[in-house]
Amino acid sequence: MQSLLHSVAMLLALVLIALVGTGSSFVLQRNSASMMAIDRSQSSKLSTSRVSASAGHRASTKLQMMEVLECDVAIVGGGPAGCTCALYTSRADLSTIILDKNPAVGALAITSHIANYPGVDRSMSGSELLEQMKVQAVQYGTRYERAQVFMIDVEDPSADEDNPYTKVVYTPDYTVKARALVLATGAMGRAAPPFPGEEKYLGQGVSYCATCDGAFYRDAEVAVFGATTEAMEEAMFLTKFASMVHWITSIDISACMPKEGSKVECNNVLDPELLEQLLDMENVKHWPKTRFMGVEGDASGVTGVKIQKMYMDKAEVIPVEGAFIYGAGGGSKPITDFVQNKVELDDNGGVIVSEDMETSVKGVFAIGDIRNTAYKQVVVAAADGCIAAMSVEKFLKGRKMVKVDWIHK
Repeated sequence: MQSLLHSVAMLLALVLIALVGTGSSFVLQRNSASMMAIDRSQSSKLSTSRVSASAGHRASTKLQMMEVLECDVAIVGGGPAGCTCALYTSRADLSTIILDKNPAVGALAITSHIANYPGVDRSMSGSELLEQMKVQAVQYGTRYERAQVFMIDVEDPSADEDNPYTKVVYTPDYTVKARALVLATGAMGRAAPPFPGEEKYLGQGVSYCATCDGAFYRDAEVAVFGATTEAMEEAMFLTKFASMVHWITSIDISACMPKEGSKVECNNVLDPELLEQLLDMENVKHWPKTRFMGVEGDASGVTGVKIQKMYMDKAEVIPVEGAFIYGAGGGSKPITDFVQNKVELDDNGGVIVSEDMETSVKGVFAIGDIRNTAYKQVVVAAADGCIAAMSVEKFLKGRKMVKVDWIHK
């Protein structure tokens, strides 16, 4: 969910993108094993189209260059559903890119041991299984990118027969144009009741995406609430803009600092090295053992966050202009904020799909826990990915029947 000003800024960016065109856009090489080695530095050697975009909110920001990537299939989410889908689409010789916000925060990634996935030893951790899935997809040609998706645009292919790239995905760094789009962001969204003031000031200083809105708070003070790796990464990103980042955690997270001879076993959703790096930042103030009580503001937006230290009787207010709120340990709400009602959702927030995993928009598919299925299991998510991939291949090739497998040399 973006602020109104941020949405206006993105519309300006879209106008610029339309003016530049896609003639020199980077086109993914199809099904090449060499794509394993492609990273951000290497891709700069290839032909790209860059577009300037600007945004303003309380302070001016520098022009940002936006790279345009074209591919057959764009997959938002790098969990078991997304990786399985990518494996199959890459084997089908469809250029595929996975956009994954953070491989360490998904439901599978924070699972300590896998005990019910067929053929996998129960001593294997969820993160190890996920890494194997990702590597396998990349070996067959998938391009994997760490990226926060904050908006999509989707059209029925029949709306513009001259333009095959009718699915557009926006990230802070680049725009991805695809012929088919797969939504696989899972259901780790925070399902807890909102804090006082959270909904009121959503889009007016309250945000769930630092990479989307961080540049709006240049030289301002902001607050980040949450004791997860995701919250730490978002707080670290904000240090590039904010004059002070107030990081609020309900636990004494410093106990997870890597110490010689320490026997403290930390929650596996935390990254000790990132924790140490964050706490060493000069513009970060950590508030441990502190309750997050709510958000305060006025007609201009957020003016502060209300907190209470667990050993104090009275609450206090930290003056800030932005409040970034993350769940402590995640939730079970389908992550669809970036979808912005471009596809139909059910009453519980899950994406509605057909038996082919296709959404209400032709060429857009949804798989895994984002469907809000009651069967939240790795094997079910992987099965969804397989079904969607075959459906994508059928859709793009104009087949009447799905093709079970593809010969791959």
